[in-house]
Formats: sequence, C-alpha cells, structure tokens
Amino acid sequence: MSQDKSYPDWFAVDWGTSNLRVWAMTASGTVLDQAVSDQGMGKLTRDRFEPALLDLIGDWLGPNKTPVIACGMVGARQGWVEAPYQTTPCKPFVNQLTAVNFLQDPRLQVYVIPGVCQKDPADVMRGEETQIAGFLSLNKNWDGVICLPGTHTKWVQISADEIISFKTFLTGELFDLLTHHSVLRHSIDTDGWDDDAFQTAVSEAISRPEAIAARLFSIRADDLLHDRAPSQACAYLSGLLIGAELAASRPYWLGQQIAIIGGSTIAKHYADALQAQGAFATVTDAPRMTLAGLSAAYAKTKETA
Repeated sequence: MSQDKSYPDWFAVDWGTSNLRVWAMTASGTVLDQAVSDQGMGKLTRDRFEPALLDLIGDWLGPNKTPVIACGMVGARQGWVEAPYQTTPCKPFVNQLTAVNFLQDPRLQVYVIPGVCQKDPADVMRGEETQIAGFLSLNKNWDGVICLPGTHTKWVQISADEIISFKTFLTGELFDLLTHHSVLRHSIDTDGWDDDAFQTAVSEAISRPEAIAARLFSIRADDLLHDRAPSQACAYLSGLLIGAELAASRPYWLGQQIAIIGGSTIAKHYADALQAQGAFATVTDAPRMTLAGLSAAYAKTKETA
C-alpha cells in the first residue's frame, strides 16, 4: 500500500486458504486503497499471520489502535485464531466476533468473523457467511436461495435474514482434481470453452446423474477416437459436474428466487445452466459482497463498543 497522511479508520480483510486481500477503509465505508498477497492461511504457521498482515498494511497504520475485521479461513482451527461456528438457523454475526489476543504490534486490534455450521446434515462454511451478510445488507427483506460457486460450492436457504440451511458440493475441487490429476488431464485444455458442449453436459447430468462416472470416461475416449477439441472437453466436464450438482440441489433452487455470488466466469456458467432449466438467477459481484459483509461486521463492533 502507498503511504497516506490520513490514516484509515479500519481495515477489511478477506483471508482465504490461498490469498490475503485487504481494504483500507474510512468509518463511513469508503475504500481508500486495497492490496493483495499470496500469503493465505495454507502457507502460514500461527506466528506468521501478524507479519503477513503487517507486510500489507504496516505503512498505513497510525499511532493508535486500528480495528481489523477479518473473515475466511483465518478463523479456522489451523488459522490465526479459531472463531467458533454459529449454528443454523442464524443471522450472520449473531455471535460475538473473536478477538486475537496475542498480538505483538500495539497498533493492531484484530477481530475474526465466526463461520456457520449445520449439525444435521453436517456442514460448515467460513467466509461465505460474510458474503451472504453483505448481500442481505444491500438487498433488504430478501428471501430465497443464494448459490456461492467455487472450490466448495454452497447452496444456502435464506428467510427473514437468517441462514436456514445449506448444502456444500465439492464441484470445484473435483473439476481441479480431474483436470490435473486424472487420466482426463491428457484431453482437457482449461483455457478453452464451448457453450454448446457445456449445456449438453448439464442436460445429460441432470437427466441421468447416475451415469456421470461413465460420461466422465467418455471424455477421454472421445479424444482418442474422435480427436475431440480440448476446449470442448473442458466445457463438457464442467457441465457434467455442475449438472450433477444442480440435480442434487434441485430442492433448493426449484421455484425459488436465486442469487449467485461468485467470480464472473463461474457465476455466468451457473446462471446459464440454471436458465436452461427455466430458473433465472441474479448474478452479483463477489468482492463487493465480501466488502459489504465486512462493513456490516465493523458496524456491529461499533454498536457493542
């Protein structure tokens, strides 16, 4: 971050497994600047979290304590401090944020947002609850289902500003494993795309999800026998996995108001797949929802101060 004579009032932090992203904020919610590093939770031991944060915000800290509100895997058991889960049904941040009480730099005042858990069937989330809170703060009195696509895609039922239930799918991780660590890696180019192949696969997976294992191997066979384009194979694989997910999550999205919070490319794929099934979704900007959620958590700390 660049030096500025006016110090931020607080810092918003999205700390995932792979990356660390921070925003320098005013009390009114204006973003002064932002920075990103690759110092995600997965690369850090507990004593390295504070230095990693200071590498990004150290030059912007004033002489007094500055609040830092953090979400994501920073609050996991392997993170900086374990922030206990809230249990569904619940509103985001109904529990007190967890303070980091072993800081070395006296200018820091760090709070970590709790994740959300569901006891039966067992499920957990960390980070997504902040995006959900951000969406709800910008869309008052909204009821429906929020889809958060990614490595571990979430389908979340929302009613009266509460997370009622949710279901997690390993879709993104399966796509990565199959494209990089299975026999399909020889037939797929993840830089390409084919909309027709994607929609065909979505339809096939929804109509016959029990056949997905056989259809997966057909990707390799089609390459060997028919020289199928790697970009087409990539889209077909994605369609099979997302289609199988939509088949299993149908009770969540069928006949519901749907919002998608995710990266622009993957969010579009989900929206296109849903639209082909007659379900229309509103696509939102994930970083904006994260920042709005962190701002809502900051406001809560001010209320209880």
